Amino acid sequence: MKRADGYLIGGEYIITWVFGHLFSLADIEYYSPNPDGTNRWSIKNIPCFPEKFVFELKKDQRTKQVDPGVKKQFETIKALIGRDDVDMIINAGDADREGEIIIRICVEEANSNGKPFKRLWLPDQTPETIRQALSEMKDESEYENLANEGYARTYIDWLYGVNLTRFATLKNGKLLRVGRVIVPIVKAIYDRDMAIRNFKPEIYYGIVSKAITNGEEIELTSKEKFDKNEFSKAQALCDKYNASDAIVIEKKKKKDTLKPGKLYSLTKLQNVLGKKYKMSMEQSLKIVQDLYEKGYVTYPRTNSEYLATAEKDKIKTILTSVSKIGYPVKFKDGKTIFDDSKIESHSALTPTYKIPKKDSLSPDEYTVYSTIMRRFVAVFCAEDCVVEKTEIKIDVGGFEEFTLKGTVIAEPGWTKYDDYSKKDKILPKLEKGDKINVDFKPTEKETQPPKHYTIETLNNYLKNPFKEDKKKASEDDSDEEEYRAIFEGLELGTEATRTGIIDNAKKSGYIELKKDVYKILPDGENLIESLIRMNISMDKYKTAEVGKALKKVFRGEFTIDDSIAIAKSEIKTVFAKKNVPPELDTDDGFIGDIIGKCPMCGADVIRTSFGYGCSGYKENGCKFGIKNVICSRVISKANVQKMLETGISYKIDGFVSPKSGKTFQAYLKLESGRAVFDFND
Repeated sequence: MKRADGYLIGGEYIITWVFGHLFSLADIEYYSPNPDGTNRWSIKNIPCFPEKFVFELKKDQRTKQVDPGVKKQFETIKALIGRDDVDMIINAGDADREGEIIIRICVEEANSNGKPFKRLWLPDQTPETIRQALSEMKDESEYENLANEGYARTYIDWLYGVNLTRFATLKNGKLLRVGRVIVPIVKAIYDRDMAIRNFKPEIYYGIVSKAITNGEEIELTSKEKFDKNEFSKAQALCDKYNASDAIVIEKKKKKDTLKPGKLYSLTKLQNVLGKKYKMSMEQSLKIVQDLYEKGYVTYPRTNSEYLATAEKDKIKTILTSVSKIGYPVKFKDGKTIFDDSKIESHSALTPTYKIPKKDSLSPDEYTVYSTIMRRFVAVFCAEDCVVEKTEIKIDVGGFEEFTLKGTVIAEPGWTKYDDYSKKDKILPKLEKGDKINVDFKPTEKETQPPKHYTIETLNNYLKNPFKEDKKKASEDDSDEEEYRAIFEGLELGTEATRTGIIDNAKKSGYIELKKDVYKILPDGENLIESLIRMNISMDKYKTAEVGKALKKVFRGEFTIDDSIAIAKSEIKTVFAKKNVPPELDTDDGFIGDIIGKCPMCGADVIRTSFGYGCSGYKENGCKFGIKNVICSRVISKANVQKMLETGISYKIDGFVSPKSGKTFQAYLKLESGRAVFDFND
């Protein structure tokens, strides 16, 4: 094909492109201009609920003017669509909801003649797949539900982000990025870090025996636990166990086949790359996207670890290519690999039949590609991994039964190619009926704080924030609950958006990622604590409610307007005037609100970023001020107004003593220009 200005042309096709989003939703001022004609944020034009959302060519955030490069490319697209020799438009955007609407928006703005509109759906970008997809293109209308979900998601995120970001910023005095997904993500990290920070370890006693029998140490750990003041009870149980016979009552030994892990979804791949190579999510996504665009792997933004049953012939072709580079693979069937019920839009990540040469990839590309390839080889490995499993049960005096389990790899099979973290565990040489020595002792132990979120554990939480993290699920555990959560819309973010949202939280200074550990930053603490003070709840429950509505749009059970109605209702509750008694009031107004007259100099007292302060500071140096949070209690605008008018506030409920942690009630009164507690009724 020949390259022209903004497009390629050759044969029957003209190919042009968008870079990122050429269009974005118009800002609030388009729908509801400020009375003063400026773009300055104001409480006067929020909340804003457009009757019809309007897309505009993307503007430079600094100049508020349309980006010249964006304008030029759109004009190129418009001119190409309008050409007399163009009789069809093909949407070849990424095969997901975002790729769907990025192209649709451009075409809707440019296709004034209503030319036929088709969809090219590419699970990978190999020449063979592209040729086949071109011959099987469907009308764009076949993807209406996918597009509707994409539009609904875009509109809802705008409603939350624009309205609540402005509201919170105007109240806080500092930019707070409030979004439907970013806030629950930051809050999850905040909650975990606060739990770690406030954790107080507790001592307890376990009872453990480490004694030698036939030259081998045998360790037995009891299920019994005792509080730190129950040492004598622990010792008494040890004495009872030590006075008893410990007999091997059962020994079982069998050979078994060890299954490999499942194929990768994007999240599971990012978990492995983050844990093993300390690769951030945005780095791994960029690399796997590049590999996809080069035709080496299938579409990356997938939430499934399964293949479609219709792909079996395609997999056989890939296996032929993989076997040519020396891997012992064979086709395998079964529900652990092929399962249509666990695929929403895209199958698991796999290599394609197009195998790159090692020297054609960068070191990081090779790391990501080989991780995908090794898991694929493990799943279809012609050699089984055979293990010998041993289980020994030991009874101690009829009081407690102990089980020892050991596994030894007899034939490595797929473990030669893919990671297998468990080491051989060889049990002592014991037989049924053997008597073993015991020496139980109370062992002091300490409760441990929760661990900081890692790339893996945060991703697992976001996939299903409602799943109890009782224990780390093994690769072959049932994943029914996980896929049910995905298809219901319970996850926070999606495979396509989660990486970008987490990256945005990092760039906003809310969280940091060091190696593969996430931690909250001071600005992140300020974001969450400010939202709590403002009674803005952006928790996982409300985010999941919207997520479920979006999935219903995708399934055709909800209209776009149905899903938007849920978001509107939630946002309206934030702005609604709440009739609460003064003692419970926590509304501290907005930055710049005039509260009353300064008792020291008579100038206006205004709401500032720290609380309420005298506006006469610059002119006369007056330092009068009242913090808007005293003893963990937000001091409302109404209470400060009452104090300025009468010298004393209403009685305020909910102060927290910094020493005892107990709550108390009190009035605030002015004394010598300071707010002090008054406990007299």
